[in-house]
Amino acid sequence: MEPFRSHRGIVAPLHRENIDTDQIIPKQHLKRIERTGFGTYLFSDWRYHPDGSPRHDFVLNQEHYRSATILVAGKNFGCGSSREHAAWALSEFGIRAIIAPSYADIFRINAGNNGLLLIEAAGTTVQRIAAQAQARPPYELTIDLENQTIADGDGLSERFEIEPFRRHRLLHGLDEIGMTLTHEAEIARFEAAVLRCTPSQGYSNLGTAT
Repeated sequence: MEPFRSHRGIVAPLHRENIDTDQIIPKQHLKRIERTGFGTYLFSDWRYHPDGSPRHDFVLNQEHYRSATILVAGKNFGCGSSREHAAWALSEFGIRAIIAPSYADIFRINAGNNGLLLIEAAGTTVQRIAAQAQARPPYELTIDLENQTIADGDGLSERFEIEPFRRHRLLHGLDEIGMTLTHEAEIARFEAAVLRCTPSQGYSNLGTAT
């Protein structure tokens, strides 16, 4: 997982509340068994007409926002089903951070496991950023996770809160497997101790019918 420390990127305003995971990555695209290849289908029902041609009125299809790496959206982002594919699709498309008033709990977990920073901001801050992104594209923000700030270099400078554990994982690029491997030495010592305490026959008799 790529560490997230400081990022400057273009902001795309997505003026919708309750954006659920079926809208982020529609169910018809969940047939893949790999974790890759979902970025193409991000918001596909909104991005494309039924014939596959792009909808020019959708924000991510518009010239100034095609290379956006930061989304600003309405409350309860990521609600709906628990599919981790939503985080995969956002990350593969190039989104590094989302700014919204609130998020669904399971999506928050999935995002953290995939290096996607979720910033929970006051509604007034979200509205201000969205208005700037719409009024003068390409509008850029700098997100500094180490100092927990967002700034645009033109008067906006806000601090955001994030759980220390989630912040640590993002700063160091640690998913759940990575966190486990930080304790590799302790795990090895435990396994060695178990082997020393295990009878010589080990587990060979386990499960034998009597």
